[in-house]
Amino acid sequence: MVLEWIRFLAGAVCMAAGLVFYIIQFIGVFRFKYVLNRMHAAAIGDTLGCGLMLLGAVVFNGFTFPSVKILFLIVFLWMTSPVAAHMVVKLEVLSREKMEDCCPVEAAEEVKACCPSEQAEEIKEGEA
Repeated sequence: MVLEWIRFLAGAVCMAAGLVFYIIQFIGVFRFKYVLNRMHAAAIGDTLGCGLMLLGAVVFNGFTFPSVKILFLIVFLWMTSPVAAHMVVKLEVLSREKMEDCCPVEAAEEVKACCPSEQAEEIKEGEA
């Protein structure tokens, strides 16, 4: 009986923490003006919010076969969500639309040095 209450409280804490991260994501996405700040807030919500909510579901359910599937889903989300956010941010940096208004931008030579040759050519053509 006591172990059930402990499991319930642990699951509720995970779900509540996930909800807090979702609220932070919601506020951040609508409050921040610049797309890189918005992407940071969205990536935190995707990674931590969803992971904690799913972990709470695992704790509520106990260790069963569906819980193992949910744990694999958590691992998958933790690996893919930051990568997807990074790719969207990289696209924003490479397109450089309205970036000069919001933050300092590196010189084109520095950007070309860190990009593959095909992307560097596209950047060079975009500046002309």
